Parts: sequence; structure tokens; C-alpha cells
Amino acid sequence: MPNPLEDNEVNPMEIARLAADQIADLTGVASHDIALTLGSGWAKAADLMGETVASIDATQIAGFSAPVVAGHVATIRSILLPSGKHALVLGARTHFYEGHGVRRVVHGVRTAAAAGAKTMILTNGAGGIKPTWTAGQPVLISDHINLTASSPLEGATFIDLTDLYSRDLRDLARTVDSTLDEGVYVQFRGPHYETPAEVQMAKIMGGHIVGMSTALEAIAARQAGMKVLGLSLITNLAAGISPNPLSHAEVIESGQLAEARISALLAQIVAKL
Repeated sequence: MPNPLEDNEVNPMEIARLAADQIADLTGVASHDIALTLGSGWAKAADLMGETVASIDATQIAGFSAPVVAGHVATIRSILLPSGKHALVLGARTHFYEGHGVRRVVHGVRTAAAAGAKTMILTNGAGGIKPTWTAGQPVLISDHINLTASSPLEGATFIDLTDLYSRDLRDLARTVDSTLDEGVYVQFRGPHYETPAEVQMAKIMGGHIVGMSTALEAIAARQAGMKVLGLSLITNLAAGISPNPLSHAEVIESGQLAEARISALLAQIVAKL
């Protein structure tokens, strides 16, 4: 089935509104307050946050497709939090390297905004540049460098990205875990891992985390007026920092080993929102 977001004549915001309406109909929840995209290692947090009101197949919703990456799930969940707020958990993430275009990459974020969410939590599994970091360590994203040579903004759309990753939300996260470190996330296009030289380039440019998601989504979230909290699970030290070759199996294993701890961390942060 063709995806409507691949038609350049279609307004992506209209597809997001349609998707939000479909989610409201299928979940029975008219509006959501918080949205989360759960990357590698973070998925179990959804089980700890509250009562799942509804779980739907993302492919039923306009503009969404099944994820192609192991460790991601093709579901959208509506969760009633103990506070009475509703969280929308997006399991179906489209990565830029899949070649579907940036509209598809940020469709989940735009749908969350159309569904009423004012806070967007973006998580991922990523490579760490700081040699003091270890696999399985969660870190906060303080800023990003976008090396995809693309943007979700179209036309003369000028958005201020100062404090894109909300300092207030990072401070709130540290009330749950005061030891959380932070760093600048560098999004590469992928799907290949970065070379040691590219990692050193990212380091010289001021980066601390390297990955293949999140930055484009964060820009779209800011355009939609949402506050953004970014969290990376350091699944491995980046190429040239780690003495070992990189593999997706290592990413999955690190996520599984850290899953219980980081899921509890994220659930506690959400409880404070």
C-alpha cells in the first residue's frame, strides 16, 4: 500500500492530523499529554508507566509502517499514567537511512503533536565518544549536530533551536538520577556505522554521542511547539574509541542487559511530568 507521505502534493501536517484522529478513535482517548519514541533498549519502559488503555498495530494508522530494525516494535500504545495524564508510546520508528524521506521519519512526532502531546521524549541506542562511558549507560542529550544534510522543515520555515533539548526536563530527569551525564548527539545518515575518522570529526565538532536517529525528530517536535527530552543508551563505545569491531548484535545485547534499569529510570521520569 503506498504511503501518503511519499506524495509531494500532500500536506504532511494533514496526514498527521488524520493519524491522530485514527488513534483517538481506536484508543478511545481523545487527547494525549506526553509522547515517547522508544529506541533500542527502552521498550520495556512502557510496561512500567501505567495502565495500557489500548495497543494498536501502527500499520493501521495513516503514514505509519512496520519498523525494519530488530528491537523496535510495530505498535502504538495509549497508557493511562497514575497522574491521570495519557501517554502515547510510539514503537514504529522510521529511520532516515530507510530511504523513505524525512517526512516519514518525523511522522510519529507530528502525529503525537496533533494528538495533543506537549512533551516529546526521544530515546535511542547510540555510540559513545567519551571514554569514561560504558555500554549500558543512559545519558541525557543536551544538544545535537545534524549531519544528515536534511531537515523536516519545508519552505521558508525558520525555527529557533536554542534549548531544543529542554534544560528544565534534563533537570527534572536528574531529580530521579543525579548521576546522569549529558552530551551532544550527532546524527549521521547511516545505515553503516561511523568510521574512526568520522567519530574523531564528531568529537572535534563538539559531539559526544553518535547515532542514526533523533535529531530530525527533535526539530519536528520543536516546530510543533513541544518540549523535548532526549535520552541515549550508550550501547557501545564508538568506532576508534572501542577496541572491538561494531555490530548490531552488540547494540541489541547492551539494550537487553540495561533494559530493566533504564526502563525503570524512564518510567520514574515520566511519573514526574
